[in-house]
Amino acid sequence: MITTIVLDIEGTTSPTDSVRDDLYGYTRERLPDWLADNVGGAADPIIAATRKSADRPDAGPAEVAEILIGWLNSDVKAEPLKAAQGSICAEGFRSGALHGEFFPDVPPALREWRARGLELYIYSSGSVRNQKDWFEFARGDSLAPLISGHFDLSSAGPKREASSYEKIAGAIGVPAHRILFLSDHPDELDAAVAAGWSVRGVARPGEPHAPRPPHRWISDFGDVDLD
Repeated sequence: MITTIVLDIEGTTSPTDSVRDDLYGYTRERLPDWLADNVGGAADPIIAATRKSADRPDAGPAEVAEILIGWLNSDVKAEPLKAAQGSICAEGFRSGALHGEFFPDVPPALREWRARGLELYIYSSGSVRNQKDWFEFARGDSLAPLISGHFDLSSAGPKREASSYEKIAGAIGVPAHRILFLSDHPDELDAAVAAGWSVRGVARPGEPHAPRPPHRWISDFGDVDLD
């Protein structure tokens, strides 16, 4: 019996374009100034981690910004980039410039699942900070109260490795066979299955990832069968 649902965001709960155009665009525009303005504070660990990852030990804030923007443009899932994006976009959510965008079927499904007693978690490559803001500042009404917890690359690990799903199951204290994972990415579904989870692929019109066997696929959260 499924007691817990873990959800991906991009392409699953939310349109990919809303993440890449809104969040990425907001980050790209503000990243150089944010790094320069926060040297000696919040930018320091991001600069240090970027220097290490890029093997550029002497990179200053302007060069680090170029590296991070290059990663952003290539959709590299790098922890220092996600940390910087989380801090920068936090300002945008609170100013009203950014909102969490969701497919129409998602909010009612989340509310129904919680009403049935299921626990809901998020596992996304975006930072936990960005994830929380995405749900808190959802367009229309906050969805944050429906979510029991969040996991990202830093807290769980890469999304295409079974060990990440094993770590999440251990952290929430739920046996693998009681967890259902919803994602649009076949490689992530493969990894979750290898960890003993149940999965459903989510294939929505206009999204980049095509369904792939042997997984079962849905196009609407209303089609999730929990029995």
